[in-house]
Amino acid sequence: MATVALKAGARFKSAVCDTQVMVIKAPAGDYTLECGGVLMIAPNEDAAGELNPEHAGGTQMGKRYVDPDEKFELLCTKPGKGSLVLDGTPLDVKQAKQLPSSD
Repeated sequence: MATVALKAGARFKSAVCDTQVMVIKAPAGDYTLECGGVLMIAPNEDAAGELNPEHAGGTQMGKRYVDPDEKFELLCTKPGKGSLVLDGTPLDVKQAKQLPSSD
């Protein structure tokens, strides 16, 4: 599989659905970034392919997606039907941190 260099500010779109993301945080290196079971592409590339039903969990506008260790963080700028996967690991919506009480 092809890999891409992820760096803060980089944008990608799904080749099989409407999902678009922007990289917020990522360690240096090349990674495999997929949406809907197909590699994500640069925003100026032409989309082609079919959504894999096993990877059709969908993305939500404005949500941040992270890996289990929260080393990677992607912001969904346009929602779609595909699920995000990084190097074979599904990305989940980042949970809001609880604020301390202001008693």
